[in-house]
Amino acid sequence: MSERDPSTLRSSRWFAPDDQRSFGHRSRLKQMGFDTEDFKAKPVIGILNTWSDMNNCHTHFRDRAEEVKRGVWQQGGFPVEIPVMSLSESFMKPTSMYYRNLLALEVEETMRCYPLDGVVLMGGCDKTVPALIMGATSANLPSIFFPAGPMLKGCWRGETLGSGTDMWKYWAERQAGNLCEDGWNELEDGIARSPGHCMTMGTASTMTAIAEVLGLCLPGSTSIPAVHSTHARMASACGRRIVDLAWDKVIPRDLLTEDAFHNAIVTDMALGGSTNAIIHLIAMAGRAGIKLTLEQFDEISQQLSVIANIRPCGEYVMEDFYDAGGILALLSQIKSQLKLDALTVSGKTLGENLEGAEVFNDDVIRPLDKPVSNAGGTFVLRGNLAPDGAVIKPTAAEPKLLAHEGPAVVFKDYADLKERIHDESMGLTAVHIIVLQNAGPIGAPGIPEWGMLPIPNYLLKQGVRDMLRLSDARMSGTSYGACVLHIAPESAIGGPLAAVRDGDIIEVNVEKRILELKISDEELQTRLAEWTAPPRRHRRGYGQLYADEITQAPEGCDFRFMHAGDDVVEPDIF
Repeated sequence: MSERDPSTLRSSRWFAPDDQRSFGHRSRLKQMGFDTEDFKAKPVIGILNTWSDMNNCHTHFRDRAEEVKRGVWQQGGFPVEIPVMSLSESFMKPTSMYYRNLLALEVEETMRCYPLDGVVLMGGCDKTVPALIMGATSANLPSIFFPAGPMLKGCWRGETLGSGTDMWKYWAERQAGNLCEDGWNELEDGIARSPGHCMTMGTASTMTAIAEVLGLCLPGSTSIPAVHSTHARMASACGRRIVDLAWDKVIPRDLLTEDAFHNAIVTDMALGGSTNAIIHLIAMAGRAGIKLTLEQFDEISQQLSVIANIRPCGEYVMEDFYDAGGILALLSQIKSQLKLDALTVSGKTLGENLEGAEVFNDDVIRPLDKPVSNAGGTFVLRGNLAPDGAVIKPTAAEPKLLAHEGPAVVFKDYADLKERIHDESMGLTAVHIIVLQNAGPIGAPGIPEWGMLPIPNYLLKQGVRDMLRLSDARMSGTSYGACVLHIAPESAIGGPLAAVRDGDIIEVNVEKRILELKISDEELQTRLAEWTAPPRRHRRGYGQLYADEITQAPEGCDFRFMHAGDDVVEPDIF
């Protein structure tokens, strides 16, 4: 039996036998205009396309899917494009995070039920990346990730704009009365000028880089801007490569090892990546049977400085990062921290992929002795307010707030926050600590990106641009500020955050990893004993499934039942 015997292909179960069912399968392909020679004895490659008219990050995916197909045909495969749910960060409510696991389920079952020998996972928008990888890992068929690529840099009155980051920055100026309506409208026109995901080091740029370091992408592919001709050529290269992966039976769990996840965490910290990466990496690792802890992230953050000078922690955007050498150049700077023997879809190790990588602008990708910040990318805090942990991105905060005590002002939910935060009669000062409850996985639901809580307008007018803010929510990776996030357990299930009251003193000390509510243990227990759970929001459908099965942030916010076993069940009725 030759190494590439067509009978070894998974799809041969559908198409090869001389029986009634296979006759039906073949005839229906011919109904669509395909000839026997198009699909006979060839790997069937599924192109899982998350294109949608409601997903601005993926508007170029119609073209890219055709370019992927071209590569599949060139390499002797049979490409089939299959649409899967498009997770739009901009338009989905309450949050695309609410639907990450739903897409992961769809991907897994799509891969399982169709006659596919391998898949190309097309994604880039924030939650799409982990969802596709989670589903593919559970299905465990040969897979390659195709990254959407960042959009081109924005521009306004000669100034470079970064999506998300500069929106927050200039909105604060607008609220402070320093930016007129015409200027604001010009910003709206200039901040997002091409297809692609956010060009700052938000969640999308962080997660696609992580996908590459995990070994699931072609080397260097995740740094290419969405509209570059190189991106189109990379699409065809992905199509060619997945055919070989399908023949060679290279599956995700061959690549997603403990070493690979170590490399992902190291890269996240060197990039100054999104705090959301912690939740996603824990969930992705869980699908591969690997347990990651918050302590692993914190330990690595203490060993590694941020060297990517990319907004919101730095000055530049992803287009500059690509021109400076991209992700391979950054990884070449931190080789001593990486497990270089980890395998990748290129057929080479990570170390081999880095051979010849160079930094072409050492202000964009800094050397280790001249980092953007000596602080790690993300720190983990614990204390009586967060016994299961919370996270903060110190590089995005005003340094004076990293060791702070102040009185709490508490908002019971997001609606309460919107209604009262700008009320001058509340008398907030820069010393206060803003606390938002019921914004976690169950409380919101979906742990939305509400964690960059607004600063009162009257304080913005006084020149205040950062305050300490605490919640069980997440924060956009493009955001900045002294925001403590993912507090666990969340308040909606009776976590200590639910016990905080106006005027309580809270201590945050990032260096010492402390998050403490300054009341006695007895008082805290009394308050929690008096606490009553908010009414359940959903009693049917996906909402009920989500509430019943979702885990907390330190567990990845995945569904519990997705980790009940690691078997991959193949269809057995033909």
